[in-house]
Amino acid sequence: MANPHPHFLIITFPAQGHINPALELAKRLIGVGADVTFATTIHAKSRLVKNPTVDGLRFSTFSDGQEEGVKRGPNDLPVFQRLASENLSELIMASANEGRPISCLIYSILIPGAAELARSFNIPSAFLWIQPATVLDIYYYYFNGFGDLIRSKSSDPSFSIELPGLPSLSRQGLPSFFVGSDQNQENHALAAFQKHLEILEQEENPKVLVNTFDALEPEALRAVEKLKLTAVGPLVPSGFSDGKDASDTPSGGDLSDGSRDYMEWLKSKPESTVVYVSFGSISMFSMQQMEEIARGLLESGRPFLWVIRAKENGEENKEEDKLSCQEELEKQGMLIQWCSQMEVLSHPSLGCFVTHCGWNSSIESLASGVPMIAFPQWADQGTNTKLIKDVWKTGVRLMVNEEEIVTSDELKRCLELVMGDGEKGQEMRKNAKKWKILTKEALKEGGSSHKNLKNFVDEVIQGY
Repeated sequence: MANPHPHFLIITFPAQGHINPALELAKRLIGVGADVTFATTIHAKSRLVKNPTVDGLRFSTFSDGQEEGVKRGPNDLPVFQRLASENLSELIMASANEGRPISCLIYSILIPGAAELARSFNIPSAFLWIQPATVLDIYYYYFNGFGDLIRSKSSDPSFSIELPGLPSLSRQGLPSFFVGSDQNQENHALAAFQKHLEILEQEENPKVLVNTFDALEPEALRAVEKLKLTAVGPLVPSGFSDGKDASDTPSGGDLSDGSRDYMEWLKSKPESTVVYVSFGSISMFSMQQMEEIARGLLESGRPFLWVIRAKENGEENKEEDKLSCQEELEKQGMLIQWCSQMEVLSHPSLGCFVTHCGWNSSIESLASGVPMIAFPQWADQGTNTKLIKDVWKTGVRLMVNEEEIVTSDELKRCLELVMGDGEKGQEMRKNAKKWKILTKEALKEGGSSHKNLKNFVDEVIQGY
């Protein structure tokens, strides 16, 4: 007899940008009648600002050594993958012995072995893709007929490629692993993505849950016939759709707790006037680049909220780490080390988001109706920027100079373009509001993403 309350096991890589959407998916699954066990590392669990206390949600943690102060690098990915597989095996067997067998294993990026493990236990699995459908399509095409062309031409600044069902892509619009300089990250990431796709092609009925929604990427969701892409996003904090609490899943800074003074500061500012600046939890800039950003913000004359993360090693910032115009910055804006990003983006005072365009930040901005100024760094961020600028038309891209630096004049120009009274700024703000409405429609009960997720759970219950 089919279990009327399916039990999902979710495993995700222990990075903030991976955990946040996976946790939101867990809550959504519970909302449509499932139980969920969320597996992550002890270190990642300890860094959550709020430990979710949702009925039906359990956590299972395992060690990867980081809670003892050991930092993992790109070459340590196989270590995490091995430990994750060992933990999942124990979890699956323990759950069965407790009378709570796993109905479906959901695994996210960089853990392709989880699908093979599920198959060995005869458990269905689904791949959670936490980037846009467009990016997954690009990787699919790269490993299926277009790799030689991309490799041979991607170093050409004038390179452009047409991939089936996708917008025209320049070198800047490709994932950085095709054109980047970090060989370790490139090799590990591409190998993992290739393995993911190979496993999916071996499945009789592959399931891919994507952090997007039908109206946002209609062509990309259908571009690759061999993959069944199911849009279940945007996987933003659940309170966003009903206005109750948009702060339960933080992003935009470290996962440690922080001061709430910034919300009082935002309340003191007029509507649509504040520039929010945050470059995620990984991107690091040179002091020269930070100085240029600081000068651009000051010269814009606009109030700003700038997240500058504390050092990861716990060291205090030294005098030489301070910006030369620190006092001026603190008079015009507010500098913080952490914030609840969705709560900030949802505030009426927000007028613009200067962002690295990680997918979580991008889709949170779309969901909040805030136009963006993009400063992409690596991975999917260049592709996300292409979509934001040319497809959804809700932002602009900062251009670097010969030294690969965004100058203060360039930031000031883009701020004026997005927040000024010109035609382009008005168009971007109008489009941003349109996508905000469409995201709410997708998330509400009976909306496309809600129906897609419910149908997926029903298939699991019926034994797909």
